[in-house]
Amino acid sequence: MTKPFHSTPILIHTSYIIQIQKKMPFQIKTIENEQEDLQFLGFFSIFKESFKIILTWPKIFIQITLSLILPQSFLFLANNWISKLLLTKIHQNDTYKVASPPSHSVHSEWISYWLIKAVYVIFSMVLSLFIISAVVYIVACIYTGKDIAFKKVMSVVPKVWKQLMVTFLCNFCIMFTYLCILSLVIVLPIIFFYKPERGGRHLGTSQIGVLVIVLLISTLLILGFFYITMIWQLANVVSVMEKSCGFKALKKSKKLIKGKMGTSFGIFLVTNLFAIPILILIEKLARFGILVGICLGVLSLVLWTFFTLFGLVVQTVFYLVCKSYHHESIDKSLLSDHLDVYLAEYVPLKSEGIHLETLHHV
Repeated sequence: MTKPFHSTPILIHTSYIIQIQKKMPFQIKTIENEQEDLQFLGFFSIFKESFKIILTWPKIFIQITLSLILPQSFLFLANNWISKLLLTKIHQNDTYKVASPPSHSVHSEWISYWLIKAVYVIFSMVLSLFIISAVVYIVACIYTGKDIAFKKVMSVVPKVWKQLMVTFLCNFCIMFTYLCILSLVIVLPIIFFYKPERGGRHLGTSQIGVLVIVLLISTLLILGFFYITMIWQLANVVSVMEKSCGFKALKKSKKLIKGKMGTSFGIFLVTNLFAIPILILIEKLARFGILVGICLGVLSLVLWTFFTLFGLVVQTVFYLVCKSYHHESIDKSLLSDHLDVYLAEYVPLKSEGIHLETLHHV
């Protein structure tokens, strides 16, 4: 008579799986669409999916918002307020400059102004890269079904930040070169073709021609700036989700955007259009009373913080859509291993080796 010694482990294993499924209902259903269906997500569907992710995982996103995004928003408001005070003081000193002997106070105030600006840019850039690292990593963990903890995310951020910094510097070089070349292209027609008309108030033929050329080049400059910025924003997600950064990530981002240019431009336009009224409101805060100014300041702070978070989640979902559109399947197990490398908990085997071993066993 044989003993049923296998029955107990099987029951334990089955009950363990059921417990895991009960504990992780949202990890399976958060991004409901399969990889082949993600490519069909349009502009509004991407926004809807992003809202769903934030609402499904409110705790971790609130923690990241309070620890990283909110301080950056405070820094932005503080820089705006201090800069206005310094500029007002400098302007007042300039008005009395003619009646009073030359003083070094104006020069020292300008130095203070630009030093504050430099410190703000550095701290804001570092915080921005930290925020991108955290949000993209969280969405990647949700996609792969990994457990998410605030301490784990914060331990990953400094490691992912290095890759994002490389990508940022490479994009800065591209943008700087682009602006220098187009600036020369704008200036050269003015130098060689512009001929001031003597007498008369109407524009001459050469003046109209140069004006048209400058307007066309300026339009190309703006469109090119938008295009480079869109590539850089998606390259930030690539730098976190894949083993590439810098020019390689920018090249991959350019490839992914192909075929989804309209959606990418729409996302870029909407996220930035919503930021414009907030910026205008912040600029006009000083004109309101104390109580109204405080209320509007808090409102602008909340809106700015939310749109920063929402925009990053949208970019990450858009990355998954682009991958699906180009039929680049995302192996969740390999992506999970890639995310574990940031924690220094696991060193994955080469993907080719894993696939070969699987095929041989099958």
